[in-house]
Amino acid sequence: MTPVLELKDLHVTLRQHRHATELVKGVSFAVGPGECLGILGESGSGKSMSMKAAMGLLDKGFSVSGAAMFQGEPLLEKSGEELRRLRGGKVGVVLQNPMTCFDPLYRIGAQIAETFAAHNNWDGEEILRRSLELLEKMRIRNPEEVLEKYPHQLSGGMLQRIMIGIATAMEPSLLIADEPTTAIDAITQYEILNEFLRVKQENQTAMVFISHDLNAISRVADRIVVLNQGRVVDEGDFQHILHHAQDPYTRLLVEKRADVMRRYRQVLAGKERSYA
Repeated sequence: MTPVLELKDLHVTLRQHRHATELVKGVSFAVGPGECLGILGESGSGKSMSMKAAMGLLDKGFSVSGAAMFQGEPLLEKSGEELRRLRGGKVGVVLQNPMTCFDPLYRIGAQIAETFAAHNNWDGEEILRRSLELLEKMRIRNPEEVLEKYPHQLSGGMLQRIMIGIATAMEPSLLIADEPTTAIDAITQYEILNEFLRVKQENQTAMVFISHDLNAISRVADRIVVLNQGRVVDEGDFQHILHHAQDPYTRLLVEKRADVMRRYRQVLAGKERSYA
């Protein structure tokens, strides 16, 4: 089976004033339909950089080599316009900082409608219906009012949920989520992670979930790749990463997160019982 996304020996170099710094150093991995690959690592490890390089989201100061394939087609050879059409359609992207992803001059409803119109032939009534449905699915209250608001009138958590809703509403073949739960409280995080699981299972969506949070990544990822200083240092399912990681950095990362993870699961268990 052809992977939905595959990176082969990907290198990213930043060039500044005749000085070159290699930031991603030969990263390789693949993700198939209905599978979630978690990319774990601390800030500066190359997690986000690898995916931004593959999807054409880096500026001209960066040079990219190696190969990135989407459904068997090479991404690095595509033009900027081809990649823009791909993003938001067959590839959904949820970025880390929601405040920078919305235009402050336009209402939320107009921005959702623009995305829907760019990738579908829906009329205005259908776009409105889908927009309201999106907000309700993301558990946002008073969706009619929210569509009339500007981004600065909403919290970072609400904007993050809207961004996730837009990306998943297009039923992409690949969903890239870069620290998608950073600005969200624990209860909403639980609900959003369940939404990612639903999208993956119902639509057979391939997913790349980037995070420094072992707790969140353990909930959604089938396999985990650990990056450190631009290199893949460990790979396996969650139990392997937790109990059998060979790399000293991975073991340190697990050790640092273990206490938090135990508390996180206790909270989730209490919430699940309260729903019963």
